[in-house]
Amino acid sequence: MKLVTAEEMQMIDNLATTEYKIPSLLLMENAGLQVARVVQDILPKTGSNCRILILAGKGNNGGDGLVAARHLLNAGLEVKVVLLARSREVQGDAGINLEILRRLGVAILPLREEKDLNAVRVALLSTDLIVDAIYGTGFRGKVPSLVGKLIRLVNSQARPVIAVDIPSGVEASTGMVASEAMRADYTVTFALPKVGTVLEPGHSLAGELKVVDISIPRALLEAQRLTRMVLDRQWCRSQMVKRPSESHKGDYGHVLVLGGSVGLTGAVCLTGEAALRTGAGLVTVGVPASLHMIMETKLTEVMSRPLPETANQTLAPEGLLTLEDLFSRVTVVAVGPGMSRYPEAREFIRELLKMVSVPIVIDADGLNALAEDPTILQGAQGSVVLTPHPGEMARLLGISVEEVQADRLAVAHKAATQLKAVVVLKGAQSVVATPEGQLLINPTGNPGMATGGTGDVLTGIIAGLIAQGLAPANASALGVYIHGAAGDLARREKGMRGLIAGDLLQFLPVVLRDVEEDVQANPSTTVWKLYSTVK
Repeated sequence: MKLVTAEEMQMIDNLATTEYKIPSLLLMENAGLQVARVVQDILPKTGSNCRILILAGKGNNGGDGLVAARHLLNAGLEVKVVLLARSREVQGDAGINLEILRRLGVAILPLREEKDLNAVRVALLSTDLIVDAIYGTGFRGKVPSLVGKLIRLVNSQARPVIAVDIPSGVEASTGMVASEAMRADYTVTFALPKVGTVLEPGHSLAGELKVVDISIPRALLEAQRLTRMVLDRQWCRSQMVKRPSESHKGDYGHVLVLGGSVGLTGAVCLTGEAALRTGAGLVTVGVPASLHMIMETKLTEVMSRPLPETANQTLAPEGLLTLEDLFSRVTVVAVGPGMSRYPEAREFIRELLKMVSVPIVIDADGLNALAEDPTILQGAQGSVVLTPHPGEMARLLGISVEEVQADRLAVAHKAATQLKAVVVLKGAQSVVATPEGQLLINPTGNPGMATGGTGDVLTGIIAGLIAQGLAPANASALGVYIHGAAGDLARREKGMRGLIAGDLLQFLPVVLRDVEEDVQANPSTTVWKLYSTVK
């Protein structure tokens, strides 16, 4: 599903009204109606008497909330509105809907001074559900002091909160929060998800995301100029390689994994096994010769090959010459897991890139070797996928980890275009960036995956998908989705705190099966609910 910034959504809204002549008042009506429908859908879960408090700002987001108030009133619910502005400040479409509510006799509580919070506290005592319609996608920076106190008050209540389009206080284009921000149980977002509901901390504040149709023309929502996308099950399913009944292992590629060093043989094993679990036909791991017997003991389905090594029992660059026969047969190479940092690593990567014309996935210490001299990539004969975590990305670009995390989308985009490689920036909501400028954001995964070896599993998944014929960018995007989903299933079955990388391997076949199944979705509302992820 496409993903938009605040500016892009504003452009889409403007085109809907100017080119397609859809009145903005109609868009507001549709938005508020959809919010009201979601409220009614979840009310049975609250076990309440259905009393609703709408928090409305003076802008269009507040107008959406006012429309929702009218529809909920007409449905027989008790509705009160807290208005964070003077009536004369509510203009345009929002002003029209405010006047309608006044004529309907809806209780409207003003919130302009701190003493007005007392009336809100009283109203909250008899409230079963709160609708946050204070700020929308146009919000930037810090909320005013009074609004901040209201948000803290609402966040302290044990009542469900539904945010309109985006939780108030979250920046729609970045997900960043400069001061206070509403913590929603559900966010009803219009037409397309906003970047701020996908990236942290906005993602955690948004709760369960519901993307609803407000009659914006599909042509505007599918425009090629929208280069960001949040991965969903439907897209992932479209990437799955079909398996004819007469197929054999040779049809699904051969993955070569290069890495390993003393104390780090497990990384290579995880990568190789993940590639097989993802569906690769054959997998071979190449390790320093003195460690080969360890591979023979650890691995069953994965093949292994001993390679010339340095005095430190690491892969020697000259050992690549012994792989020329294998290079002509493999479909993809993964390099770096367990490789360790050593002086010859940079030369090993440089020579490998020159010798191999198939796609190469570079991870872990392969990335650290590149950081010493990124120009090595200029000698690559085939396409390259880089899978850095924030620390590795910082070293690749010569910036701080804080700078990486402050704007993950921009950093991933810069790395992909500058290094001319597909870049997978790992972490919460991993980002896949292509040299052509596309950005794909993954919604699956959980903090239990913050443990050693999970990155090695991801490398194997991506390599396994490339081996089966997927383009490196698509394999990377599908890979991070499957990787996170396997982590979510493992969390459900085993808990989060004790989750280990090997647990993901067990659930990969289950996730692959589930992604391939056809899922019927309500065409008017897509509910973003990912396996066992708990907000």
